[in-house]
Amino acid sequence: MRDDRERLHDILTAIDKILAKTQAGKKYFETDEMLQVWVLHHLQIIGEAARCLSTKFRDLHPDEVWSGAAGMRNILVHHYFEIDAERIWRVVENDLPTLRRKVGGILKAPDR
Repeated sequence: MRDDRERLHDILTAIDKILAKTQAGKKYFETDEMLQVWVLHHLQIIGEAARCLSTKFRDLHPDEVWSGAAGMRNILVHHYFEIDAERIWRVVENDLPTLRRKVGGILKAPDR
């Protein structure tokens, strides 16, 4: 079973992959269906990793971002006809860099 640190690394890896592939910008994202599917896949990884973080971890790091990521994963997996490309792009552009800093900071801190 994966521990919290491994799951946090999964989140970072998925974020880095998304940010690297979306550097060309929103217009490119909007016109490349394969890129959209690829981004959605990695957002699902982020959501699944966030969903599986332990209760102990969540108690030490209370933040709505964990439930938000898990909720987005549920929408991507179970309500795929409701996926809004504009909302996905806002996540890529606004939420992922913030989440990356948050997770990176947690990983750099000494274990409690």
